[in-house]
Amino acid sequence: MHTDLIPYPSTGYQAGDAAWQLTAATFVGLMSLPGLAVLYGGLVQKKWAVNTMLMAFSAFSLVLIVWSLWGFNMGFGQPWITFGVKVAGSGSGFVGKPGAALGAGQEAQANIPLLDGLMPPFNFSQSALFYFQFVFAAITPLLWLGSVIGRMSFKAWLIIVPLWSTLVYSVDAFMLWGGGFWSGMGAVDYSGGYVIHLSAGTAGFVAAAVLGPRLKRDRDHGAPNNLLMCATGAGILWLGWNGFNGGDPYFAGPDAAAAVVNTNLATAAALLVWLIMDYTLSPSKKPTLLGAINGMIVGLVTITPAAGFVNGFGALCLGVITSAIVWLAWYKLSKRWIFKKVDDALGVVYTHGIAGLCGGLLVGLFADPNMIEYFAGKAKGSSSFSVAGLFYGSHSWHQLIVQAGAGLTVIVWTALCTFLIFKVVGLFVKLRLPDSVLETGDLAVHDEDVYPAQALTAVDTAAVARSAAIAREEAEADSTTAPTSVGES
Repeated sequence: MHTDLIPYPSTGYQAGDAAWQLTAATFVGLMSLPGLAVLYGGLVQKKWAVNTMLMAFSAFSLVLIVWSLWGFNMGFGQPWITFGVKVAGSGSGFVGKPGAALGAGQEAQANIPLLDGLMPPFNFSQSALFYFQFVFAAITPLLWLGSVIGRMSFKAWLIIVPLWSTLVYSVDAFMLWGGGFWSGMGAVDYSGGYVIHLSAGTAGFVAAAVLGPRLKRDRDHGAPNNLLMCATGAGILWLGWNGFNGGDPYFAGPDAAAAVVNTNLATAAALLVWLIMDYTLSPSKKPTLLGAINGMIVGLVTITPAAGFVNGFGALCLGVITSAIVWLAWYKLSKRWIFKKVDDALGVVYTHGIAGLCGGLLVGLFADPNMIEYFAGKAKGSSSFSVAGLFYGSHSWHQLIVQAGAGLTVIVWTALCTFLIFKVVGLFVKLRLPDSVLETGDLAVHDEDVYPAQALTAVDTAAVARSAAIAREEAEADSTTAPTSVGES
């Protein structure tokens, strides 16, 4: 027996890093299915539960096809459209060249071309990198789905998701994660506060504005249909976020563990701040489960761009500050200006858009240079990588400035492209369901009901009652004729 043989390459591959990367990716996938599907399915009215969950499942599938055939290389491949800017020896571009990410090359050592030499080499295969980045790409349209539920055409959704993933998500990912323009300028987004959450909040708000509001009755009385489902989905999101942030150093090292701890610290702090503000400042002065879920999501989102760059005290500060800001926006900003007019059904612009922007900007204040993401680079003379915010190191404003520039770019690009995508698709397909369908919901769109057992039970009860009545009638008829029969016999 050859005990010295191993079933994977002797170089460029370490089982621990590879196993953690695939595990983290699975955690993130679970955040979408069933996490968001169950959370959103419970939050909406009963008549929209099936539609909401099916939109989540279909979008997840659509993004995987897009990601396989051209999206991955647009986000993490060779530069295609460039600005001719060179930063730290790396070409800085706008988006990568489209191309399939299939074939035997999936077993090669993972590589992001523009970051080669600027960070340590990966210890896992390209397929692990591909799948890890896919689940991030997939969850983003699922997040802004929460803005448009209750009136969007399912057919239009199937067309818009691939277009949006191509024109918006891939570009944002390349600029910040694939070594593109803002990456070259020094902006950081640890795990998607900008690429995922700010983008989702912006897209959802614009999409909701284009679609118009839900039926007035639905908007005024949009109570959740199942709080138990909401709590289950929220719990999957919280624990799944350990993979969301813990997998983004690309190595199963100290920074991954620190990112997981910081994620939970910020989330706990944000949840409690939201509850305290509900207790003391809300109209009802009562804590609610939905309020706690909002606070939880805000904490998870705000720590996402900062998880491995801040220390534990910074994580607590991010959770407290952002939760207070978003709570005020939720109760105050929502009653003013355009925010009052746009029907963002589940408030995605607040819990993801504003929270993601806050987290990205606060990196420029709280990033601790003693938090090391990469302990050494591949290239000769390269050093460990960390980020210094205004409150640390040389107390420079540089990081805050580039974070603001990157955030503004994501908002403008996402808003513009989302608007154009909806308008162009709307020329060929109706974006909004007719009011007659909105009255009925799932039964009209999918011919399904989220709780069919209730209807079946009602039918069965009626059938049993009819059968019993027939049986009684037959028994009475038998009792009338039986003596005669007996006497005659």
